[in-house]
Amino acid sequence: MTLLTAQQVTVVETDGDQSKLMQSQPALTFSAGQAANGITVDATTTYQTMDGFGAALTDSSAWLIANQLNATQQTAFLQQLFDPHAGIGLSFLRQPIGASDFSQSGNYSYDDMPAGQTDPQLTHFSIAHDQAYLIPLLKQALAINPTLKIIAEPWSPPAWMKTTGTMNGGNVNTAMFSPLAGYFVKFVQAYNAAGIPIYAVAPQNEPENSNTSYPTALLSAPDEANFVANYLAPAFVSSGINTAIIGYEHNWNDTTYPTTLLAGSAAPYLAGTAFHCYAGDVSSQSTVEAAYPNKGIWFTECSGTVGSSFSGDLVWNTSNLLVGATRNWARSVLLWNLVLNQNSGPQNGGCTNCRGVVTINGSTITPNVEYYVLAHLAKYVMPGAKRISSNTFGPGS
Repeated sequence: MTLLTAQQVTVVETDGDQSKLMQSQPALTFSAGQAANGITVDATTTYQTMDGFGAALTDSSAWLIANQLNATQQTAFLQQLFDPHAGIGLSFLRQPIGASDFSQSGNYSYDDMPAGQTDPQLTHFSIAHDQAYLIPLLKQALAINPTLKIIAEPWSPPAWMKTTGTMNGGNVNTAMFSPLAGYFVKFVQAYNAAGIPIYAVAPQNEPENSNTSYPTALLSAPDEANFVANYLAPAFVSSGINTAIIGYEHNWNDTTYPTTLLAGSAAPYLAGTAFHCYAGDVSSQSTVEAAYPNKGIWFTECSGTVGSSFSGDLVWNTSNLLVGATRNWARSVLLWNLVLNQNSGPQNGGCTNCRGVVTINGSTITPNVEYYVLAHLAKYVMPGAKRISSNTFGPGS
């Protein structure tokens, strides 16, 4: 086994008691041999390529940045988040296509119609809502970190594409798959025209979750496979769109849904599948990877909870996400809201105790434990880096 020999290692530490927060420590040096109680690294054995680390710039997050911070504060804050040198270098964002449970402006899509009316030709499609503050902030983030990648997906398609006629819960109407594919095409094209390239899309956020309180939609694995294979992928090809398509986007506790996608007609068009943390175990990512090793794995959502302990969350996130998700093949580690206020909002009918990576209370900016978890990844693991082999020698290692 070839080791990293006599290579100096920079040490940066965050402690559970918050006495050290991204604080530099004396450097260490790797030496040849097998450590009895330490970290052994084999740089000749490589695994997945990393895409990046970050969170979701939801409508609520963007509204807070744009409306609670003045221009000088906004610039400094975005540099703190996205600058790889002066800041922590966040390199991946996840954008709702339309409203989510964190939309300051309530429910909206890019093609809303009066109840009972449809728009299959998408003549009313518009991203005007996002041009007020979302798109300007995304453009600033890209200017600070041009390597920034964006994955986008709907929490619900427009209400007229649902069997229920509402964005809050119910099934995606399979008869609307053709206009839904066109909806994705127009979104990618509109964002690209605004200077924001979309790296990947997913057909539906949490397709096994239907909730009448906020935008959600059910989309079965066979239906998602049909949509990708026969509608979305062909629409992208005919429009010259190279944006990747990622399936599933739900919790660790279900491996049947992602493996169904990767075993069927959608497989040639899927880059892989994505996972959330709210049920199950991170090892399920490896279960899917083992069955379909030619497809990628992404970890794309987990939220902090108000009132939980800094030290406990630091340990859990480090064990399950910083180390656990990446050791189980994730190409990304993304958390949920990039920013929320002191009241876990603005909310749109969903989680009432979610905590953002950063809290903004008026003009006061408070990094939370999730900020430091992401910082330990994003600042030091550049997009394009490969995971290399290392040992496990204790809990959470």
